[in-house]
Formats: sequence, structure tokens, C-alpha cells
Amino acid sequence: MWLYSFKRILLGILIIVVSVSLLYTMIHLVPGDPVKTVLGPRASPELQARIHEKMGLNDPLPVQVLNFLGNAATGDLGVDVFKNKPVSTIVFEQLHHTVFLVLAGIGWAMLLGIPLGCFSAIYRNSLADRITGVISVSCIAIPTFVVAIYSVLLFAVTLRWLPAIGAGDGETVRSYLIHLVLPAFSVGLGWVGYLARLVRASMLEVMGETHVRTARAFGLTERTIIFKYVLRLAILPTITLLGMGIGILISSAVFTEIVFSRPGIGRLIFDAVTSRNYPVVMGSVLVTTVLFVASTTAADLLNGLVDPRIHHRGHE
Repeated sequence: MWLYSFKRILLGILIIVVSVSLLYTMIHLVPGDPVKTVLGPRASPELQARIHEKMGLNDPLPVQVLNFLGNAATGDLGVDVFKNKPVSTIVFEQLHHTVFLVLAGIGWAMLLGIPLGCFSAIYRNSLADRITGVISVSCIAIPTFVVAIYSVLLFAVTLRWLPAIGAGDGETVRSYLIHLVLPAFSVGLGWVGYLARLVRASMLEVMGETHVRTARAFGLTERTIIFKYVLRLAILPTITLLGMGIGILISSAVFTEIVFSRPGIGRLIFDAVTSRNYPVVMGSVLVTTVLFVASTTAADLLNGLVDPRIHHRGHE
């Protein structure tokens, strides 16, 4: 297990380095001078040259990439040229809003999606199974931004049950949680369908295996078979999906944060891209990439703990 964990962590670090290098290169290949965007067309050549030097844009692109990765390894993500403030401070001031949003969204999706998938598998081919299947596919098919817009129109504008924008007054937990309900509902609805369909398919596959039929032959109760023998193996693909889902939701939270005018890393990246603020863009992208790789790596390690066959196969 230790060797398997070391290989997965090393692979994760390699993925981060390659991904960030490619993203840094693509961002800097976009036409236009970010310094002119920051300073405006009337800035003097001397001031432009000074900002170029401060942002490290005078170096060749490979040198810029290496410098960025080296500085990032020490926790230095650069300085925001607009605010003259460390990028790491700006990013981490916004990051917790996105993390809470993602965890709330994926959390309620798990609480509903996994039991729905189990129910569909146990009562497969029944009317209830078909109804659950239609609901699951419908949840998957509706885009997140559509769910966000219509949830605002229904629950905030028409019914006036919940607030539509912002993240609360910042003083009470209750206010923050109330403002979190609609965004979390929007980002989690599609994952209810994904989890329900995946859990159903995995359970049906495991229920047809030899050890499950043997357990039935020995007279074990269906409840014992489901929770002790079936669900433990059927949950493995779900753990992997959840690891990817957390990373994907962090990366795609920009739509929800824009619709609900919430602070967060997605909104920060959007604003930084539109203003060509390279240091903030790269710092935000680096942090989201690290979180994505960390969540998928954690899912792989958890799978290895639940099913030892996974890391044993790595030694063959």
C-alpha cells in the first residue's frame, strides 16, 4: 500500500507540473500585451518596461514557466499588479467560498444519489426503478447554469424563500448557510443522477458475481448481502467519481458563482481573465489544479484501502 501511495502521489505531482506548464504557455500565447491592458494606452514606455520586468515578461517563455513553478513550490504565486497584493493572499481569501460550495453540493448529492442507486438496484426492472431512472437522467441532462437561473426565479423571486445573491453578511453562520442553499442545489443536482446511475450499475454487476450467489445459498439475509458484500465493492467506482466530481466542480464553479454573485475562485478566475491579470489567473489555476489532482489521488488511495486488490495489482 505504501508503494502504491507513493506512485500515485508522484504521478499527481507530475500531472500538476505538466498541466500548469501547458496552461501557462497557452495563456501567454494569447495575442495582446497584458501590461497595456493594466496601464492603459497612455502609459509611458518607461512605466511599461518597469511592469514588464516586474511581471517577468522579458524572459523567454520556458524561463518564465520554470520561474513560476519554482516560486510556486515555495508558496510564492506572484503579485497582483492591480492591487500590489500577493496573489496567494487573494486566492486563499476566495478559495474557502468555493470549497464550501463544492462540498455542500456533492454532499447533498451523495445523500440522495447513493440511496436512489441502491433502491433501483434492489428493485430492478420495477416501476419504481423506471421512475428513478427517468429522474436520474433528467438531473444529468439539465445544465448547471439552467438549474441556477430557474432556482433563482422560483425560490428567490417567486416564492421568496431564499436569497438570490451573495454569500451572507459574513457575521453569522446561519446567514452564510442560507445563502449557500441555492448554489449548492444548483451544482449538486446533476451529480444526483450520475451517482444514482453509477451505483445502480455497479450493484447489479456485483450482485451477479459468484460470491454473492454463494452467500445467498448459505442462507444469509438479503440485507446482510447488500450491505456487507455488494455495496462495499459497488461503491468503488463511486469513490472514483466523487474524487473527480470534487475537482470538476471546483473548476466549473465559475458559472454558479457568477449567477449568484458569490465570491469564490471561479469568479476570481473569470474577473482575472477578462482583465488580463496573468499573476492572478495562474495562481488561481495552479490552486484549482492542485485541488483537482489531490481529490482524484485521495479517491484512488481510498479505493486501495477499501479493496486491497487494487494496490496488489500494481505489484504484478
